[in-house]
Amino acid sequence: MPIENERLTLVSAHYWAGLATLIFSSSRGPLDPGRRSSNQQGVSECRVIYTGTTNTIGGRDGASRSSDGRLDVKLSPPGSAGSGTNPEQLFAAGWSACFLGAIGRAAAERQLRVPADAAINTEIDLVSNDDGYVLQARLNVRLPGIAADLAKSLIESAHQLCPYSKATRGNIAVELNVA
Repeated sequence: MPIENERLTLVSAHYWAGLATLIFSSSRGPLDPGRRSSNQQGVSECRVIYTGTTNTIGGRDGASRSSDGRLDVKLSPPGSAGSGTNPEQLFAAGWSACFLGAIGRAAAERQLRVPADAAINTEIDLVSNDDGYVLQARLNVRLPGIAADLAKSLIESAHQLCPYSKATRGNIAVELNVA
């Protein structure tokens, strides 16, 4: 529910993986990484623990570089002859890395360890439909040495814990598979 007479100020704009993110500050105070605020679900307070920042030029036929220089990639449209990666691959890499960490957390809550050779093959589809372009995803998780029913349970728990899963929930079709 909007707050009446609340003034929003554009703090920064970020472009990553073909998506623009605009960050606003309300008239109630500046947006700063250490500030405490209500989370999007309005359930509890949250504290920003990290902000990844990139600068992208040229869109899908350009380049993206992180503010700390650790990420510096050429971008090319999917299926093109370009030598760069694409936003869907970057999204798949980020989500699968985060999701594997969430599986580790779900396993630790049950006093279990994730096998060292656990892996996730994440597929992100760029789809065209009546609404324009949308994404859909499949996370194919391999947990060697863990029974299929337990692996499925860990994957479902991780899907509730993972920030990428939370961000996409209800927005894109997602399949979770035990590989």
